[in-house]
Amino acid sequence: MAELLPTELFAFLLVFSRMGAMIMLLPALGETAIPQRLRLAMALAISFLVYSLVRSILPPMPAQPFMLALLIISEILIGVLIGASIRLLMSALHTAGTIIAMQSGLAMAQAFDPAQGAQSALMSTFLTLMAVVLIFITNMHHMMIAAMYDSYSLFPVGGDLNMADFAETVVSTVAKSFLLGVQISAPFIVYGLIFNIGLGILGRLMPQLQVFFIAMPLNIAVGFLILGMVLAAGMNWFLQHMESSLGAFLVSG
Repeated sequence: MAELLPTELFAFLLVFSRMGAMIMLLPALGETAIPQRLRLAMALAISFLVYSLVRSILPPMPAQPFMLALLIISEILIGVLIGASIRLLMSALHTAGTIIAMQSGLAMAQAFDPAQGAQSALMSTFLTLMAVVLIFITNMHHMMIAAMYDSYSLFPVGGDLNMADFAETVVSTVAKSFLLGVQISAPFIVYGLIFNIGLGILGRLMPQLQVFFIAMPLNIAVGFLILGMVLAAGMNWFLQHMESSLGAFLVSG
């Protein structure tokens, strides 16, 4: 028992290092709105579950403390990189919400966005919170847990970590997120362009008309009308991109 206990604790610590880092960054599971104790309990529970499945492929405990620290740091780095690459997709909704707010005249309405950890437009907060709800409704968090387990097949413990591939994945994810955000908000970009051109022409034709007082309520009302028509399609598009990104970390995907 005196020899077995340290070995098992070391193996569990390796699993917890990767799982904890991933849960800290994954969308829905790692939101800052969730209490820290609850996130820690969830990380321990998932770590224990994954540990029972991957125990046979974990390396033995090294004799040197330096190698032990190196293994733990490597596991934390893998968890951070995987979690961050998936978390970056949430920035697509932040981009879309900011553009929608600017085109609808709601850009001055600011609130704290838990997903971004900073002040942002209310529309961005609304979209990110809706995305979290939809992730749980569609059971996409099950794919995240499956990706945690499959990460041991894609990135074995103690194996070589190809940072070039990770860097390429992160750059590609950022580009896709920005493109997705612009695509989701594309109807509002077109609407804003037409609306502002129309206001400019109206202001030149009727200089005595108070265009600002007429345009603001109309701009907000039409913005909400367009949002009601395109919201379902935009969120469905986001979920499809999230599913494809999670599939990249699944062995079966």
